[in-house]
Amino acid sequence: MRSTITARGQTVIPAAIRTRFSLGPAQRLEWTVEADGSIRVVPVDPSPVKAFRGMGRRSGSSQRLLADREAERLAEQATGQLPDE
Repeated sequence: MRSTITARGQTVIPAAIRTRFSLGPAQRLEWTVEADGSIRVVPVDPSPVKAFRGMGRRSGSSQRLLADREAERLAEQATGQLPDE
């Protein structure tokens, strides 16, 4: 399956992938670059507890998760998706 990146940096996830992994609107995805240079895209569970499960064994995982969640919160505040705390 292939998709194209638009001038705005957006792409479409093929319907077969969306169906297989139950992806829908507002679903968050995590993009990582693997050691071999390949790109890995993983759906992020909306529950921080479920998203964190299994990550504790990796060094710095909890700090990365907290930093990612804070960055997401700030981005949502900046776009008006969340009220200021």
